[in-house]
Amino acid sequence: MTNRLRDRDIAAHLHPQTNFRLHEDVGPLIIESGDGVRVTDTNGVSYIEGVSGLWCASLGFSNRRLADAAHRQMLKLPYQQAFAHRSNPAVIELADQLLAKAPVPMGKVMFQSSGSEAVDTAIKLAWYYHAALGKPEKRKIMSRLGAYHGTTIASASLTGLPNMHRGFGLPLEGFLHVERPHYGRAALPGETEREFSARLVASIEATIEAEGPETIAAFFAEPVMGTGGVVLPPEGYFELLQPVLRKHDILLVSDEVICGFGRTGHYWGTTFARMEPDMLTCAKGLSAAYFPISALMMTDRIYQVLADRTAELRGFGQGYTYGGHPVGAAVALETLAIYDEIDIVGLVRAREAQLQDALRDFASHPFVGEARGVGLMGALEFVADKRTMAGFANPGAFGARVAAGLADEGILLRALGDTLVVAPPLIISETELDEILQALAKVLDRVASGHQEA
Repeated sequence: MTNRLRDRDIAAHLHPQTNFRLHEDVGPLIIESGDGVRVTDTNGVSYIEGVSGLWCASLGFSNRRLADAAHRQMLKLPYQQAFAHRSNPAVIELADQLLAKAPVPMGKVMFQSSGSEAVDTAIKLAWYYHAALGKPEKRKIMSRLGAYHGTTIASASLTGLPNMHRGFGLPLEGFLHVERPHYGRAALPGETEREFSARLVASIEATIEAEGPETIAAFFAEPVMGTGGVVLPPEGYFELLQPVLRKHDILLVSDEVICGFGRTGHYWGTTFARMEPDMLTCAKGLSAAYFPISALMMTDRIYQVLADRTAELRGFGQGYTYGGHPVGAAVALETLAIYDEIDIVGLVRAREAQLQDALRDFASHPFVGEARGVGLMGALEFVADKRTMAGFANPGAFGARVAAGLADEGILLRALGDTLVVAPPLIISETELDEILQALAKVLDRVASGHQEA
């Protein structure tokens, strides 16, 4: 059966974020079931899902309450659109709860189906907002090198990862990328974190002034850069950046798609990073990945401008067929209820030291250039030379070997080039997390030994 499924997958299924020719040779790992933090493939092999799928399965893979919430809502109202004054009870309640839980005062919530769609919507609303205020020339959007904000045309342009641009003719004109705030790699000799932050913010302001602040609409930032390698903001970064953005009337958008709902050891990454955004996007943990849903929150100041403009234009030409889906809203409501009942932030903090202390211990390994993380997200960056932080002659191969070796040990972690990411479901136990860490130590030594012999 597995071989037949493998062949059918290769024949029919086009995989995202995949080398298509390589997939024709190696085929898929076919997962058919999940229980707690573990998933099982079609050969009956069990794995700990150490990156929560794609940072999103925060409550694991067998939460009956979430399945039941979806089932109840499907029987009662399986779909209803939210265009032109339509609504449903679940989405009303979810919007109300998100506003109550927001890290800073917010005025309204708009729903979509994915993080990319939420970011795309935030870009459009930044344009709409400034145009409504008589500043249609404020169109440029800023983000950071190494940032990940999605893969729609606009959100991929905002993303600061070259592999998301190659072959697509991206980024689009008007998307500006400033330096990645990676202190461990980019600090000058003797430079403190705060001095590093001040230098980067001064460079950002110089870019704003060179481009013309009258042309820049918004600055997008993840509280902690996730797919870019779990890069934490250096001390003082957002504290120094936000006054610059306010001075130049540039909106700050916090992309919480990965960081939201406890991942950082705070309910919102925005709180951890000390951000005061004008808009905030969230997804992934919003439904613990049990249903595709995302949300965009905006301050009342933003909303009032938008509302006046829609009255003037007699409508608002933005929205998605499945935005505000009642089943997604019902699942998200149950997810938020579970987070409150189990104290999701307390649960993460109870496991945080175990993960972060172990990662720091790996920093002494001869092929680990840096270990970093917060909450239940962390990364090991592999290098060929610890002293210079020089990479390998064959970029990505070392990381791929570590990830493959871990899979052989029943652990699924994700190698982003030569950076290995750990982000397990937030319900992981001490014993299960220790399984990941012990396997990582074993495999890293084995791969390092083979690399030295090569």
